[in-house]
Amino acid sequence: MGYWYLVARGWLVLALGSLLLLTACGASGTARAQPTATVTVTQTVTAPGASTPQTTAPQSSAPRPSVEAGVVPNVVGLNHQLAQDTMQAAGFYFLTEEDATGQGRLLINDRNWVVVSQQPAGGTHATPDTKIILRSKKSGE
Repeated sequence: MGYWYLVARGWLVLALGSLLLLTACGASGTARAQPTATVTVTQTVTAPGASTPQTTAPQSSAPRPSVEAGVVPNVVGLNHQLAQDTMQAAGFYFLTEEDATGQGRLLINDRNWVVVSQQPAGGTHATPDTKIILRSKKSGE
């Protein structure tokens, strides 16, 4: 194989790896689009002796922490992804993240991490441009 082929291949691997890393990290500290998930479950039940089936009401998705404008939500104990989503729903987009164990690891898959502390604390009144620090550790640590 020629020299230029190996150089081009190296750049391609580097570019694809960087793209994968940025996609997995979600460009921490920047505004992200608010994910939306709607779950609709309908069930048709026919009671014994009834000729007309009855349909139950749709069920909603999992409950989220309550959000109050201008108040930093308490996200300690939540998985890191849900914590970020909750902060953004409250209007806080200046988010940073740290490995709470001090090992300096990157939070690649946010759903595998749990928030153990936050700064400022939950319930604090703050402006939307306030820097929020979420310190997390891997689930099970």
